[in-house]
Amino acid sequence: MATVKRAPAGAAVLRNDITVAIRNAVMSELAEVGYGRLSIEAVARRAGVGKTAIYRRWSNKLEMVLEIITDVAGRKVPVPDTGSFADDLDLLMMIVSRALQHRVASQIIPDLMAEAARNPQIAETLQRVLRLHQQSVGEKLVGQAIARGELPEGTDADVAVDLILGPLYWRLAVSRQPIDGDYLEKLAAAVLGSLRGGSAKSK
Repeated sequence: MATVKRAPAGAAVLRNDITVAIRNAVMSELAEVGYGRLSIEAVARRAGVGKTAIYRRWSNKLEMVLEIITDVAGRKVPVPDTGSFADDLDLLMMIVSRALQHRVASQIIPDLMAEAARNPQIAETLQRVLRLHQQSVGEKLVGQAIARGELPEGTDADVAVDLILGPLYWRLAVSRQPIDGDYLEKLAAAVLGSLRGGSAKSK
């Protein structure tokens, strides 16, 4: 008589499609109601799963949100390498501004930043992930520009990325003003002039 083999219990049988559905549901709930009002029950309903499916993956709301946000925030923005720092700068600003204007990101980012002021674990996670991401972008973007002789030796990569991304975040996530091609062109010219003038050199 043939015997039926039982599937192993625990993490080994977690279905990836269910995990993806839950992650998508979390992002949608964050965009609609924010972290404070997000609930496991609402996420489960939106994902079309039972609460048990969520608790098999994460022990609580904070753990669930931190893991998902870490994954999303840690995804690398493609750093352009067009052969020209000016063109790299234009392209990077366009990519980042479009990402910040995405309907989900534009709701989630300000909410999580506000929540970070109240929750040290969220603050620490966001700072760690964003700083690693910033360092990666800066080192490549500035490094290749220095190698091509387009920026002075000793240009500080962290300061450069602050100059590039800071105004975009401020305008889109804080002051909530639209960004068009004309603004990006003026911003890129201002950043380029500052960096080429050597004002972002390491001390």
